[in-house]
Amino acid sequence: MSGYGSFAKYYDALQADVPYSAIAGRIRQLGLRYSSENEVVVELGCGTGRLCRELEKLGFDVIGVDISADMLDEAENARTAESDITYILQDMTCLDLWGAADIIVCVLDGMNHLPDADAFDSAVERASMFTCDGGLLIFDLNTEYKHRNVLADNCFAYDLDGLFCAWRNHCREDGRVDMALDFFAENEDGSYTRETEYISEILLPHDLIERTVKEHDFELIGVFDGLTEEPPCETTHRALYVCRRKEREADAQA
Repeated sequence: MSGYGSFAKYYDALQADVPYSAIAGRIRQLGLRYSSENEVVVELGCGTGRLCRELEKLGFDVIGVDISADMLDEAENARTAESDITYILQDMTCLDLWGAADIIVCVLDGMNHLPDADAFDSAVERASMFTCDGGLLIFDLNTEYKHRNVLADNCFAYDLDGLFCAWRNHCREDGRVDMALDFFAENEDGSYTRETEYISEILLPHDLIERTVKEHDFELIGVFDGLTEEPPCETTHRALYVCRRKEREADAQA
């Protein structure tokens, strides 16, 4: 898993078109529909905190968790005086909170950036430990279609104000996509500084996902095509999974 050292500085510029407000609204909608409580939200892989800030605007108490200190520095730098968001430097596979959350969220490929299926299993297991009875685990994952047909072995270029990014992909036989991002940032004297970040995204099959959430005491409520109400189709890019924590046995709670 990448630490996102260089990427942290440029992440928001490259993600300028991401509909964070709509994502937060969808989480709120799903929470009101399916969750027993709707007060505390934990975002895993919170990055620069943009979704955390949108969730806070909707009235949630928000905790943001990320493995990258650089990303959390960017989140703290964007904090307003009125914000009460708590940011924690942690690996989601070792999540350790001081209480239970009503909703745990991991979107925008966060779980695709885990190193393997075992790490995904650990992340779901830890989320189960810290989700209240009747609470939700909501996460999205890139689909096989996106990995093999959109990301694939393709290259992308972003020419932004003062920043140029060359993005090169390699899709392995198992569907993992290795990415190399070259950033060229303009300096005050007109010269450019080059930095490179290497990232991988794993491909997780649906049957493994379904089996894992059930093994860790979640009920799979639904799988959606991104932010829509529709089920995934052959050309879906991101599948959104909504899972509800089962009631714990009385003797286990004692």
